[in-house]
Amino acid sequence: MSKIGKQPIKLPSDVQITVDGAMLSVKGPKGTLVRELPAGISTKIDNGMLFVVPPVENPNRAQRATWGLWRALVNNMVTGVSTGWTRQLEFQGVGYKAVVKGRDLDLALGYSHPISIKAPEGITFTVEKTTITVAGIDKELVGHMAAEIRKQRLPEPYKGSGIRYSDEIIRRKAGKKAATATA
Repeated sequence: MSKIGKQPIKLPSDVQITVDGAMLSVKGPKGTLVRELPAGISTKIDNGMLFVVPPVENPNRAQRATWGLWRALVNNMVTGVSTGWTRQLEFQGVGYKAVVKGRDLDLALGYSHPISIKAPEGITFTVEKTTITVAGIDKELVGHMAAEIRKQRLPEPYKGSGIRYSDEIIRRKAGKKAATATA
């Protein structure tokens, strides 16, 4: 049995779940998310807890994996509409700056031109000094937009300049000076 799939999802009081055929809709104070469940996976609500039910009584390895995956995806939907998701990035470098203009994010990253990243529906950007925060209700979309921002100037190991996740650790390398000074 799937260890993750068996776990119930605690539903906050302000979250409503509706199932229409294979379409699962989760509505909360931050918004609504809709996702289509795969064949065989179903849900049931009991005493404020949501259970994701596998397609058969004793699922095989692939069915257990699908069961656990969909339990995690539904849990992410519930968390997103109730509290939301955020991802923070930090940037470092000479002349690097980020500015929010309307809903878009403008980046100056040492290139000859500024880079503008348009925020899709449901995503907001905020900038404080050298920290960019990507926020929204869809965990997948928040992660995707953070990866798109990071991709504009990947962190480099010598000076540490670039855009990195706030919890990312960049292993620093010694430059040529350090290598030749010992010889």
